[in-house]
Amino acid sequence: MFNHFKDLFQKQFASFLPKEFKLILAVSGGIDSVVMVDLIHQLKIPFCIAHCNFQLRNDESVRDENFVRTLAANYEVEIYVKSFSTEIYAAENKLSIQVAARNLRYNWFRELQHEHNHVTTYIVTAHHLNDNIETTFINFCRGTGVEGLTGIDIFDKERKIIRPLLSFSKKELLEYATNKGLQWVEDSSNALNKYTRNSFRNQILPLIEEQFPQFEQNVQNNIQRFNDVAFLYQKAILTLKRTLLKKVGEEYHLSILSLKKSQPLNTIIWEIFKEFNFTTHQVSEIIKLLDAYTAAHINSSTHRILKNRNWLIVSALSEPTNAFHLIQENDKLIIFEQGKLRLEKFEMSTSFNLSTTTDIITLDAQHIKFPLLLRRWKTGDYFYPLGMRKKQKLSRFFINQKLSQIQKERVWVLESNKKIIWVVGMRIDDRFKITPSTKNILKITYEK
Repeated sequence: MFNHFKDLFQKQFASFLPKEFKLILAVSGGIDSVVMVDLIHQLKIPFCIAHCNFQLRNDESVRDENFVRTLAANYEVEIYVKSFSTEIYAAENKLSIQVAARNLRYNWFRELQHEHNHVTTYIVTAHHLNDNIETTFINFCRGTGVEGLTGIDIFDKERKIIRPLLSFSKKELLEYATNKGLQWVEDSSNALNKYTRNSFRNQILPLIEEQFPQFEQNVQNNIQRFNDVAFLYQKAILTLKRTLLKKVGEEYHLSILSLKKSQPLNTIIWEIFKEFNFTTHQVSEIIKLLDAYTAAHINSSTHRILKNRNWLIVSALSEPTNAFHLIQENDKLIIFEQGKLRLEKFEMSTSFNLSTTTDIITLDAQHIKFPLLLRRWKTGDYFYPLGMRKKQKLSRFFINQKLSQIQKERVWVLESNKKIIWVVGMRIDDRFKITPSTKNILKITYEK
């Protein structure tokens, strides 16, 4: 087995491992991790051992920790041990014991990697073929897409985790350990079928194997095929995303007509919107948006999808910010959520060039009273749009400007003495425009 392991290790990991690196082996003391230690030791690769004591099995947890300490001493390698109050952590964070233990374990592994930042460090886990099969079946039964059937990644690039035993079955590991005379400890909780994985491991999968003697090899081959399918699938999805998703500033726009023509619609919508933290249960709601009224919307934890005429617009949900800013007469620069305002004062002269853009405005200073109030617009606001003698509610003004719901939410106004003098970046109030009698000018520049 070692020669096969050595060949696979070189083939699977040699291309990305740097010249100098160190492995941190996650060792529980069970047969899988003990075999992993022995195989890595024979490769003559520098490594240390990390052991988690989750304090869930009383004396047995202490026994496991002592065993792993002895194991590290026998191989003459450094060992790190961390004890966790797993049950307390699970209760405080409303997690199952299994999820809590996984979070604690991998968070600590990241800390160890940071401590060894003088050299590239990889975490090595002892996941094997049977773990991979169990994961695939559990995902299938819970409901999953193609990627859920690809099993456990042999290399987690982002977290720098490698799993060199994924190609080897539990039977092979047991045979190797027996032939080498290795010692290990048994986790009594593995026999308890109250956990989903244990039920699959101890009851469901053995029944399937009775009917299909080549079960393990067949599933391993299927997992490889699913990986090939997932690769082609992701290429197709990436092409569709590039075609359908148009980035406009900080937003993403999707043509409803183009989306309706895309098939299979459910899958495409899921693949597009999952990166914005929408769930599988929201796919049907997103499809309903395609035929909903303008301004209909749906939120995820981080984003909003808004129906705006023939488009779906995806934007990040705004974080809470100051609802207003007071501007004193001597203030020159105001920074707010949507950008900056620069204020300047001038005397009126024939050489002064009046601005004709919506981002640089000139106002008659004699009608302006400080402090000014920069705030978000609200329902009921009105002003006299430049060129009009009658007041107009901002809600009607926005309709005339054909603003989407998201654009409306980002509108700020500048107010003087309870009068709106400027819908920022859009239109000034006619009552504050420059006239032949103007003597002093307030110039405001809006930088988005």
